[in-house]
Amino acid sequence: MKRLFPFLFACLIAVNLSAQITTEPQLPVAGKAVKITFDSSKESTLGYYTGDLYAHTGVSIEGKGEWQNVIGNWGENNVQPKLTHLGNGIYELEITPDINTFYSVEEGDKVTEMSFVFRSSTGSPQTNDLFVKVYEQGLAIQITEPENNSIVAISDTVTFTANSSIEATIELYIDDILLAENTGTTLSTDHIFTESGTYWLIATATADSTVRDSVSVSVRPSVIEEPKPEAYKKGINYPTDNSAALVLWAPLKEFVYIVGDFNNWQVSNDYLMKKDGDYFWLDIANLEKGTEYGFQYLIDGTIKIADPYTEKILDPWNDSYISEETYPNLKTYPEGKTEGIISVLQPGQEEYNWEVNDFQMPEKEKMVIYEMLIRDFTEEHTYASIIEKLDYLEDLRINVLELMPVNEFEGNNSWGYNPSFYFAPDKYYGPKNELKRLIDECHKRGIAVVIDMVLNHSYGQSPFVQMYMNNWTITEDNPWYNIESPNPVYSWGYDFNHEATATKELVDSVNSFWINEYKVDGFRFDFTKGFTNTPGDGSAYDMPRIAILQRMANEIWNRNPDALVILEHLTGNSEEMALANYGMMLWGNLNHNYGETAMGYGENLSWGIYSNRGWNDPNLVTYMESHDEERLLYKCVNYGNSNGSYNTKELATALNRIELNSVFFIPLPGPKMIWQFGELGYDYSINTCEDGTTINNDCRTALKPIRWDYMENTDRTDLFQVMAKLNELKQSYDEFSPDNTEYSLASETKWYKLSKNNKHIIGLGNFGVQQNNINITFPETGKYYEFFTKDSIEITSAEQSFMFAAGEYRMYSTQQFDDPDVVTDIEAIPSQQNKVLIYPNPAHSFVTFRANDPILKIEMYSLSGRLLKQEMPAKTVVSLSINDLNSGVYLAKVYQKNSTVSKKLVVK
Repeated sequence: MKRLFPFLFACLIAVNLSAQITTEPQLPVAGKAVKITFDSSKESTLGYYTGDLYAHTGVSIEGKGEWQNVIGNWGENNVQPKLTHLGNGIYELEITPDINTFYSVEEGDKVTEMSFVFRSSTGSPQTNDLFVKVYEQGLAIQITEPENNSIVAISDTVTFTANSSIEATIELYIDDILLAENTGTTLSTDHIFTESGTYWLIATATADSTVRDSVSVSVRPSVIEEPKPEAYKKGINYPTDNSAALVLWAPLKEFVYIVGDFNNWQVSNDYLMKKDGDYFWLDIANLEKGTEYGFQYLIDGTIKIADPYTEKILDPWNDSYISEETYPNLKTYPEGKTEGIISVLQPGQEEYNWEVNDFQMPEKEKMVIYEMLIRDFTEEHTYASIIEKLDYLEDLRINVLELMPVNEFEGNNSWGYNPSFYFAPDKYYGPKNELKRLIDECHKRGIAVVIDMVLNHSYGQSPFVQMYMNNWTITEDNPWYNIESPNPVYSWGYDFNHEATATKELVDSVNSFWINEYKVDGFRFDFTKGFTNTPGDGSAYDMPRIAILQRMANEIWNRNPDALVILEHLTGNSEEMALANYGMMLWGNLNHNYGETAMGYGENLSWGIYSNRGWNDPNLVTYMESHDEERLLYKCVNYGNSNGSYNTKELATALNRIELNSVFFIPLPGPKMIWQFGELGYDYSINTCEDGTTINNDCRTALKPIRWDYMENTDRTDLFQVMAKLNELKQSYDEFSPDNTEYSLASETKWYKLSKNNKHIIGLGNFGVQQNNINITFPETGKYYEFFTKDSIEITSAEQSFMFAAGEYRMYSTQQFDDPDVVTDIEAIPSQQNKVLIYPNPAHSFVTFRANDPILKIEMYSLSGRLLKQEMPAKTVVSLSINDLNSGVYLAKVYQKNSTVSKKLVVK
């Protein structure tokens, strides 16, 4: 027996990439050439690939860090090295004449590893970050098999191989027991373990000096069969503030280890999970209250996943792009200790203290829904920044906020329809308690919150996918997914099998979690047309699909009877009617129709009325725009109609056309949905690229310009005023939830009549580009009030004829409506009693506010909505220093006892 010199083997962690990358020579040195061979089928993100492959590559330099001396920029195919495809998804890259020269390494810099991301010509798909160790000139040794943290069974034969960079005396040990010894550049031996435990396999090479390498091997004992406590649910449980109990449901799996911060990411038999049928579970004690611990499951020694039910993940590829301002004190990923996404547990974590516990849902027929992509609504793209904008949404008089997906999705810059973790809010938008605070703040304002949920499919980062797949293909033993989607036309990611018991349980647990933990008021379910195993494109009437959706809705309503179940279904009317009459709400896409009317072309708008579809209840969510449709103002200013001097391509006219549309949109019976910034006439195409100028179909989901400066344009704020006032009327007066509706919405001139309790509303509009006569029969004679002009007319004969200018609209009512007090940065003309003057404007050092009544509070905002200053003077004349404000445009909000006005202030 020969003993080694003592050294800390437990600190030596090797990330073995031999399954993905091999090198020739096996131990590359900086001063020589090296051949890289890459097997795409064994890489966890790219998967088996045979197309053109390029290397985004650099080096790690001692003292300077990773990804130094990167060759070219991402996507530069004419600069970044192209790999040679050898066939069968195997590629080769020659690093010549040597590593230092290839990467233009400065003299004196020491290269410690090469870094690679292999990507397609378009940048997607791509691999994870891959690293190849670079050795110093001279003697080095590497264990090439087994891999570090390998798991074997008692009596398994393990091959132990090490390679030396030059001829040397190589010795192989298990702990301190010598197994084999030879002189040369390679040595290999087999060993059979007879007892369970964790062993260190150590290789040394001796020439003029001695070098070492080591890997850990766990010989697993038999799995303990023991029933889990009944209270333990799937995922992370917290029996006490100093412990956690982890439960993984994994049918057909043999054994599962837990690796994490609590065991230094080493495979240990102390963390071999117990088995209870298809469940694996384990108690973890002696944790520190309030401390976050990262961990993963290692299944059958080969599959490493985060907990599918985790409420927080750490992502090695995307977390570094999340700023401290977005997510303060984000836990650091344990680089070098593991790979892939990890889950986070935190015993004794701080609970959110809800302020609203009895929120009352708005009536469906009075709902005005605002669809929002947080990423493109504020520059900060955080839950907190949306809270700062809630006054704006309140001014718009919306009463439902519909958030595009907020659960973890792949990457950061995304619409979110590529879900990965269903129980974890995406960190790109901030901490989870900030999302809870956003929902709480919405509830304070009477605004319900609906979240977009994607349960038709998920993508390759999902643990539910990764547990049962082979070469990025779902295997037949996967309890949740179809091997192939039954829909050959509309298919994304990996298709859920909604007839499977496991999928039904998952769907119910996801929906229940968000209702109970986050108090969401409902869901907008993406592409429910796909919730079926019936072959075809999903358009045909499908009874099994109806049953699947009814079952899901019932489970939601069992948890919250008032919860909104909104479907993006988009099938034939007969099936949608069956779902609507059951109580579900369905998206009603009228983007084309309203686009045509806005541009000045003929189109029928009646399909946006639920009764016209034969539905019993107001469950049709009609929209002019959504995240997935072209923006109306962009259509107008680019493709609008004209006649003489009247041109819908001109901005002011185009905005007026959206006002006209709104009068024939919001007041019509049933809930309505507005896509973000439609109220200000957002005029960038849906396919605008990140530069804000280029339009390309590939840029559909790209970042879009955020234009809060639109509020400086009175034509745009006029549109805001019109929509906000119509929203207020819809929610305030029963006539907008009529017992009787009549309409003529097909011709160039359009009208509607809404009647309830002997009260009537008549909407009239000329959608042509020339003046037109409108003939209308009033429901009864008498006095009618025109809402927008504040005029009134006496109707002595029911039959009336009006001459309307192009784009003109009116709305008459038998009841005189109060004019909603809608405030934007451009105030409505104030009465003399409460008029507020601001001077000078533009201002330099000081600005004065003067009013007849005392000014109780002044708030100064940036155009993005950030509160910058606040004064509470209680005086009629206030002089305010603005020396701390940079040059630019600001919003001043002035509060008096009976009024609030907002004004634009320019600071020089």
